Amino acid sequence: MSESARTPLHALPDGEAELAVVLRLTWEDVAAIGQEASRLAERAQRAVTLDEAVSHRLRSRAVAAHAKPAQGGPAAALPVSVPNGRAPAEQARQAIDKINGRSGPESA
Repeated sequence: MSESARTPLHALPDGEAELAVVLRLTWEDVAAIGQEASRLAERAQRAVTLDEAVSHRLRSRAVAAHAKPAQGGPAAALPVSVPNGRAPAEQARQAIDKINGRSGPESA
């Protein structure tokens, strides 16, 4: 199967999504990712790929960003609006299904 025939985005069983991307990076960025992979491999006591290291780094930053307390002020207390009355997770599922060419009962 050719690389271009792969679906760039698909849902995973654990509720996450996997997105295939191509990035142009400087050698310095590649080296930094390699260092991250080395640190992760040392902690995990196994070999780690560069894409696994990047995924781990992105997840770590996302968790840290969500764990930060809200910066005071009235805007921090406002609820997030949900367009079309659908939860963000449902919207994401529908978008993934649309990209993958699947249509569910609510894909309109």
